[in-house]
Amino acid sequence: MKRPFFEDFPPPSRPRDVKGGIRARSRRGAFGRSWWARRWIAVLEGLELGGRLGRGRSYARRGQVLSIAIDKGRVEAVVQGSRPEPYQVTQQVDTLSVAAWQRVAVALAGEVRFAASLLAGEMPTDVEEAFRTAGLSLFPARREDLRTACSCPDWSNPCKHIAAVYYLLGEEFDRDPFLIFRLRGLDRDELVRLLDRAAATAPVRASSAAEAEDGRTEPLSPEPSQFWRGADLPDGFLGEVATPPVSAALLGRLGEFPFWRGRQPLAEALAPAYREASALGLDAFLGEASRVAERLKT
Repeated sequence: MKRPFFEDFPPPSRPRDVKGGIRARSRRGAFGRSWWARRWIAVLEGLELGGRLGRGRSYARRGQVLSIAIDKGRVEAVVQGSRPEPYQVTQQVDTLSVAAWQRVAVALAGEVRFAASLLAGEMPTDVEEAFRTAGLSLFPARREDLRTACSCPDWSNPCKHIAAVYYLLGEEFDRDPFLIFRLRGLDRDELVRLLDRAAATAPVRASSAAEAEDGRTEPLSPEPSQFWRGADLPDGFLGEVATPPVSAALLGRLGEFPFWRGRQPLAEALAPAYREASALGLDAFLGEASRVAERLKT
């Protein structure tokens, strides 16, 4: 009696156990906590890879990915599969040209909140709108924008090894959103310099003659005695005093360790203390002694 054709296929292979691999933080459910990480992963899941997506998630959670290196437009990784020799994985993303990044910087500099969030290590929720204004896309918009390869014998591309790396990248974007910019061809420091230049060349409203006559642009006195004696600061000299629009901005700029797998990120643990310190400092500046004392008690 002839055997059914499917019995001629070998059983599914089981990956070799790995020590010290990069394990996903997610143990079940979706990958990525931030909207930008989920947006990245949505690109992969939109490729309709079927069961390979599930096996890729399993590989990521088992720690089968041995290493990941991220450079401009390119990701290189090593993944341990069922064979003794680990597989070499590469992912390439089209980078934006210098002129394209300059258009993006102009669009970003046009909104102060964009620069404030990015410098604090956060991704503005509507940052993609700035890219669309420049006629561009932050994330790969087409399948052709993402080119992948793996040394495994699987005919499918992307395979489960590529998918595992992709999921771990999504989690790494939670830690450092600037990695998305790096993949598109621009480092964090380069982005900051572009934003500074774009802000410096933005048109500035000149003072009117009426303001000069009104005394609001009065020059310094030429008398040395007036300079050294000083005078009371005019009303509104410090401008509007308020808590920072982005909490723990400096901590956000420092970031965390790459592929950190601690129990709780440092920035997440310290964020409540930063928010409380901001509120306390504002009360002290405004002379709200009773509120300061109450906060200190708690």
